[in-house]
Parts: sequence; C-alpha cells; structure tokens
Amino acid sequence: MAKRLTRAFFRRGVLEVAPDLIGAMLLFDGVGGRIVEVEAYHHTDPAAHSFRGPTSRNAVMFGPPGFAYVYRSYGIHWCVNLVCEPKGSASAVLIRAIEPTVGLAAMRRRRGVTDERLLCSGPGRLCEALRITHAQNGRALDEPPFALFARPHEVEVIAGPRIGITKAVEKPWRYGLKGSRFLSKPFKA
Repeated sequence: MAKRLTRAFFRRGVLEVAPDLIGAMLLFDGVGGRIVEVEAYHHTDPAAHSFRGPTSRNAVMFGPPGFAYVYRSYGIHWCVNLVCEPKGSASAVLIRAIEPTVGLAAMRRRRGVTDERLLCSGPGRLCEALRITHAQNGRALDEPPFALFARPHEVEVIAGPRIGITKAVEKPWRYGLKGSRFLSKPFKA
C-alpha cells in the first residue's frame, strides 16, 4: 500500500504540490481513484479565489494547509481544492480529474453514466461521483472521509495553460498524467 499523505505534504509551495499529486490516489468515503489532472492557484494569481482577500466563501484557503476548500462553480457544480502553503498564503490545487478505480458501481449510480471516462473527467463530475459537497469544506484531507495516498512510482507529468478561466490564462499551471484518457480536456501538443 502506498504511503498516506498528511497535512505536511501540503505545507510546500502550490507549484510543487500540484505536479506531485499526479498519480496520487484520492478516496472519499472509500470511493475514488488516481489523480490525473490538477490546476494550481497561487494567492498572487488573479484567477485564484483568494486574490482579493478573505471572504466567508474562501476563508478555508487562508487557513492551514491540508484542508479541503469546496465551492460551487457557476451555481451548479461542486469543486474540491486542496489547500497548500503556510497559513495565510491562500493557495490551493483544484482537482480536475481522476481515473476512477475504486467504487465504480457507486460512481456510475451517482453520475447516471456507464462510460468510465465520463465519471470523473472534470471537477464537477468528480465531486458528483465521489459525493463531495460544501459539507466537506474545511475538512482535513488526512482524516476520514478523505484518504490520500502518494503515487507508488514516478509518472510522466505534463503541464500547460489552465482551462475554464479568463484571467492569467497564460500560466502553465495545469498538470496532467501524460497519455491519460481520463483528462477533462487533452493538453495541446
């Protein structure tokens, strides 16, 4: 079994943590899979929710590292982020996609689809499949119902511009598992 990730893993810079999450295992209530795509958001980044300072919505980002920041996107989908860097920094990694491997039947029921590629390829789909909601906002990532495990071996990580944003789009802070068919959107060659 791979080593469990603790809050200490997230005390590093968000641009170090983000690529290191590719290939790691994310489980929520025993359901999940291998992380294949993430995006980093640094507090100095105008696309980060924390850029303009703390609010009731983003307060978790300003807290200690190793906690979940869950927010609703476009009033429709939940998205889960993993808070990084020391308390006050307000940086986080958005989990964009996982390769579903554990609890496939539950994910299929929750999403209403059978195609494994469509279960968790996108932050909203992923949260629906794992049943992550605002109720998990502020929960520790190294305590149940969350479980994170380090990748068991080195993987080839690719990087490129983030997607679905309008500010700081040129930053190559989207990371993915090279060759994965479970990405939310392919990386440009």
